[in-house]
Amino acid sequence: MSLFNIFNISGSAMSAQSVRLNTTASNLANANSVSSSIDETYRARSPIFAAALSDASGKYHGTELTNQTQAGQSAGVKVLGVVESDKPLQIEYAPNHPMADKNGYIYRSNVNTMEEMANMISASRSYQTNVQVADTAKTMTQRLLRLGQG
Repeated sequence: MSLFNIFNISGSAMSAQSVRLNTTASNLANANSVSSSIDETYRARSPIFAAALSDASGKYHGTELTNQTQAGQSAGVKVLGVVESDKPLQIEYAPNHPMADKNGYIYRSNVNTMEEMANMISASRSYQTNVQVADTAKTMTQRLLRLGQG
């Protein structure tokens, strides 16, 4: 694996964690949303990640990590998509609420704020770690170039 591939791997990981942070922010922003219909109620979302292989030309393909990684290929992170949670919504009887349906029920989001805060901390730390990886690779590359000058 080339030292320069480290930048691609670290960059794809930072991009993936950025998607994770944005998804978490969206979930937290809608955690207390209320609706008068099950279909319109905000549902928690989560990104789906997979390992992505790139060949020597740098083109990404597939989602399975195999033994070919050691044969000149590098791995990165690919965001496959963002999916909605299938956890049940919170249904509350509140006949005086302005958003209540004809039966007096309101529907609250299924976002768990504690889980989202833990996700945010984890994504932030993963992002920071990958920044440090890229910085260390940059320092190593600079030292390697200085060795060639002497």
